[in-house]
Amino acid sequence: MTQPVPIMFETSEWVPNHPSFPVLVYDAVLSGEDRGRAKAFEDRFAANAWQDIWQDGIFPYQHYHSRAHEVLGIARGHARLLIGGSTGKIIEAKAGDCLVLPAGTGHMRLEATADFLVVGAYPPDQEADILTEAPSQLQKSSIASLPPPQRDPLFGADGPLKHLWQVT
Repeated sequence: MTQPVPIMFETSEWVPNHPSFPVLVYDAVLSGEDRGRAKAFEDRFAANAWQDIWQDGIFPYQHYHSRAHEVLGIARGHARLLIGGSTGKIIEAKAGDCLVLPAGTGHMRLEATADFLVVGAYPPDQEADILTEAPSQLQKSSIASLPPPQRDPLFGADGPLKHLWQVT
């Protein structure tokens, strides 16, 4: 099982980031040829009860979600992503990588190859909103109290997420 790199982010200007859960970066978690990788991400996410699976890119503007955690599997191409708001971290994401973003985590695409394709999903009973300004007190409360998913989107109930996102 691939172990992710956990990265914590402080509040960055208007981007709240999550107060206790780190972003998880799985490097080269799915290998193989590009043509089958999107389906492989979809199958993994679905098998681990993540829902509302989609395929697209990542918005070229900073945004976050207050009502859902999000998984982003890089199916094709590569991109430079800014994670965590303006004072966050630039991550070079390539085909086969996967990021799990806790609610509140700012993210945007800085640049990408023409073939860049992402497969995304959300935990059960969570619905993503798209926020591009400072959160209200209610949104901050939602971010802080949203429970961690029961299953890691890649490795299930005993995957790394369970241990890295322990509720304090």
